[in-house]
Amino acid sequence: MDLFTTRDRDAFLTDLAENGPVSRGHYVDGTPIWLVTGHPESVTVLTDPRFSSDPGKQSAIDMSAATALPEDVAPYLMSTLGAYDPPDHTRLRRLVSREFTARRVEALRPRIQEITDELLSGLPEEFDLIERFAYPLPIQVICELLGVPEADRAVWRGWAAELTAPDPARVAAGARGLVGYMADLIERKRSRGGQDLLSGLIRVRDDDGDRLADDELIALSISILIAGHETTVGLISQSVRLLLAHPDLQDALRAEPALLATAVEEFLRYTGPAEIAVMRYTLQPVELGGVTIPAGKAVQVVYAAANRDPRRFDGPGLLDVRRPDNAHLGFGHGIHYCLGAALARAETRIALAGLLGRFAVLEAAVPASEIGWRPGIQRALTRLPVRTVASP
Repeated sequence: MDLFTTRDRDAFLTDLAENGPVSRGHYVDGTPIWLVTGHPESVTVLTDPRFSSDPGKQSAIDMSAATALPEDVAPYLMSTLGAYDPPDHTRLRRLVSREFTARRVEALRPRIQEITDELLSGLPEEFDLIERFAYPLPIQVICELLGVPEADRAVWRGWAAELTAPDPARVAAGARGLVGYMADLIERKRSRGGQDLLSGLIRVRDDDGDRLADDELIALSISILIAGHETTVGLISQSVRLLLAHPDLQDALRAEPALLATAVEEFLRYTGPAEIAVMRYTLQPVELGGVTIPAGKAVQVVYAAANRDPRRFDGPGLLDVRRPDNAHLGFGHGIHYCLGAALARAETRIALAGLLGRFAVLEAAVPASEIGWRPGIQRALTRLPVRTVASP
């Protein structure tokens, strides 16, 4: 039994943390790895240059084989910003950050609100919150941000869904479809231009004249599309799940809307969708958490366990939407801190405010035992049926 297949992820994480802040474990292919569950130890791994993010600097794990990706497309889906070390990471992050700015996200807020209102209008009294709201909202936002034409989105969603299929052939087909589509879209954007993020990434050039190569554009665009909707779908749906389990929190947030900002941070700490970090690799022996990790070993930070470390958080098992000094790792830490964190926060706050404002009653339509979890590397619900009563 492991984190990706267990029916009770919280119990598994609790047991794992009891082994100490650093312990031994296994990757999905059975390769021995080191697991880091303590908060200060996790911060060290995420910031110390003795830990590399580049899988090319290790030989312990065949990442392409472990993820069932064919060789021709594996580089495009594995070459995310999180898989680079400086100076390559510094260069890529600088170029992407020139276009994926806080100003661009802020300018998108009215459109996020508009999409939210459109999705909420006309909903029946009972519906699957994921199918009707938590999934389509981030999909539409990230596609509009990046510049994916509306006519292409259904096909793109199909390919993206195949990446989590249990059949390696389906994973390969989805990966090839995404890579081919993105290469074609980049060519279309290059000839026509536009004000969307992808057009901006094609044009961007730094002070030294450097710019993103085509393979970098394809890899980064795919990672932005996938991360830009999967994580936010999980954050919105799991936040609502917590609100269904705690009706008093719904009342508190309706009475004090300003609490939403700290509430979302607590939801990220308590049940954030990203439970593990991108794998790190020791470049030399490192003493951590009372043990010595040899050079060349794979190290897996478990965000979800670190976010409940009692050495860092008072009452870590309590859901406290007023929690001060909430230094959670829900969006990572250090140079690989999530590029889309501000967008995910904005979408989730607007989504929750819309739901609580639209519905005077928001409750689960099925018992908690019938709310299914999807196995895999992210904490994700498969469905979330809700029953509502509209506000006067």
